[in-house]
This record gives sequence, structure tokens and C-alpha cells, in this order.
Amino acid sequence: MFRIIEEPISIESVTAAVGDPDAGAIVTFIGTTRATNRGRRVMQLEYEAYAEMAVSEFGKIGEQARSRWELTQVAIVHRIGVVPLGEASVVIAVSAPHRREAIEACHFCIDRLKLVAPIWKKEHFEGGEVWIGSLADCDHGHEDGHDHEDGHGHEH
Repeated sequence: MFRIIEEPISIESVTAAVGDPDAGAIVTFIGTTRATNRGRRVMQLEYEAYAEMAVSEFGKIGEQARSRWELTQVAIVHRIGVVPLGEASVVIAVSAPHRREAIEACHFCIDRLKLVAPIWKKEHFEGGEVWIGSLADCDHGHEDGHDHEDGHGHEH
């Protein structure tokens, strides 16, 4: 399951998508909108994506993870549009026969997604807004008159 959606993410459905009788572990990463970032009070996040390319990149990330670890299933779902405080913007689920592989692969998937997926985040905060793009976007910034940040090391 590799998807870009506009509605709230069903964590249960993403987790269920990786269920497998051969799996002894299912690990999930849930990226949520937090109330503060860099000392600013965040009101909401808004995501845009080049959806077709993002889904393709999700598939590649899943294949890369499978080539490194013994996994049974990988699922990545990212929400676009406005994501209110406390709601999930991305859910990654990985199943594997053993916990270590599932944990390491899930960690790899979120780190890789943030590097390569064509997804951009607009942070609305008290007093302004700023676009935060993936590395896939470094040479293609939004021409919106706002400051741009590269998003290194910043979770959702």
C-alpha cells in the first residue's frame, strides 16, 4: 500500500495492510502535526505533493528496504491538504519476521521519504507561514514570497 490521500489516514488500515502470518513484528511510524516548531506556535500544516511521483518514490523506498532487511510487507501513506494539530500526516508500517528488521526498516523508510519524496509542507504559525520542502525540491522552490527551509532533521 503506497498512497497519497486527502482525508485523515486510517492508522488501522495501514497497519492491517502489512499484516502477514509470517510476520513476528509490525512497526509503525506516525508523523503528526505538533503545536510548536523552532519556538513558533504552529496553527496547522498544509501539504502539497506531486502525487504520482511521490507514490512511485514510496514504492522504490519499499523495495530498497526489502533489499536491505528480511521483510514481509511495507506500507506508506501520506496525507495532503490541511492537517490539523495532533492528526497524522504520514503513516508507515513495516512487517517482518523479527523486530529488529522491522524497526530498522521503518526508520529507514521515514528518513528516505523525507529526502526523496516530492512533498512540500507549509507551516502556518502565529504571525506567518513558511514552506518546508524535501530535498527532491531543492532546485524548484515555491515562488510564493515566503522563506524556504530545507526540512533537514525536522519531523512532521
